[in-house]
Amino acid sequence: MKRAMPASIYLIDDDISFRNAMILLLESSGFRTKSYGTGAEILNQLPDNKTDGCILLDVEIPDISGPDLQLRLKEAGSRLPVIFLTGHGDIPTSVRTIKAGAEDFLTKPVSKAALFDAIDRALARCRAARHHDDSAVSRAVKLSSLTPREREVFAHVASGRMNKQIAYALGTTIRTVKAHRKNVMDKMAARSIAELVLTAEQLGLIS
Repeated sequence: MKRAMPASIYLIDDDISFRNAMILLLESSGFRTKSYGTGAEILNQLPDNKTDGCILLDVEIPDISGPDLQLRLKEAGSRLPVIFLTGHGDIPTSVRTIKAGAEDFLTKPVSKAALFDAIDRALARCRAARHHDDSAVSRAVKLSSLTPREREVFAHVASGRMNKQIAYALGTTIRTVKAHRKNVMDKMAARSIAELVLTAEQLGLIS
């Protein structure tokens, strides 16, 4: 049985002794770690979005503020959840980072329980986001397998039209519509019309 790869924690903090202590704690708990002393280091080599992971980020680092780095990482394409872990916390900064999508804002010294609770939530969000991305790609691939006529039938069925109405709109027979409809259900792996309608909504084909 293939074992799941351990999650990766990316730590950005200019305090070397703190980084070393965190690496010891995280790796002893089964995580993989990579640490950085500046924002430029992680921007030059972005973490992989394809594996479970999260970022532990200080507010005050030498070259760029933590909140600004949070935005730069997002702009650069990183989708890993961010947890702020800082000795310089204040309410305006915490509100700003949470509004920008941070998973949590923790103040040093932080308890192991609080830290690992935040990490667990961040990793769950990371997995959910990746699953959503994988599902979106799968839906797009299925949609691309439809012929132009099948896509027309798909849109009509998803909009709630009956076979007779679709046949009239497309200038064809009910039997032909039924055949296309079956192909659409099979290719989109839809087990019911309700599931097909949901897929159409997710693809943006209907509102």
